[in-house]
Amino acid sequence: MNARPDTRQHILDTGNRLIAGKGFSSVGLNEILGSAGVPKGSFYHYFESKEQYGQALLEDYFSRYLASIATLVEAKGGSGRERLMQYWQQWLDSQCDTCAESKCLVVKLSAEVSDLSDAMRLTLRDGTERVIGMIAALIERGVADGSLPTLDPHATAQMLYQLWLGASLLGKLHRNADALNNAMKYTRHLLSP
Repeated sequence: MNARPDTRQHILDTGNRLIAGKGFSSVGLNEILGSAGVPKGSFYHYFESKEQYGQALLEDYFSRYLASIATLVEAKGGSGRERLMQYWQQWLDSQCDTCAESKCLVVKLSAEVSDLSDAMRLTLRDGTERVIGMIAALIERGVADGSLPTLDPHATAQMLYQLWLGASLLGKLHRNADALNNAMKYTRHLLSP
């Protein structure tokens, strides 16, 4: 086996792909390690347990996801509304590729692990609160530049995030984009100046 410069990240990336498709409980360590081409000892060098691995997986997911939102928040061009609608369009595009498989670990794991692991539940809770905070920042920018109506940024961000999370779950159940397209219609209506 060739040594990888960042074995820990490789294990996380491999698990992310598997768990996003099958869920946390359905993927065993042997499957993750076999797919990653990493011995079990390497796993336990980085993670004490599968639960700790799941927590690290979620932290890594949120780190990447929040960085992508920060790009929209910090972008120089375009109005706050345009950036916010770009965020929702990206969500729609990423969740609707198949609507059967989720690329979003929040959509995939929230209901599954919330009762299994308090540590993972708290990581999901804290991560989603940070996402809502970033969405609120986009709303604040849109209100400030006049491209959005006067809205309570945090309450609106929370409500929209809940709407889209629910629509993503319904998209998985029905295996179509109807709920997500409805979420987009409502979002456009709500955010019209």
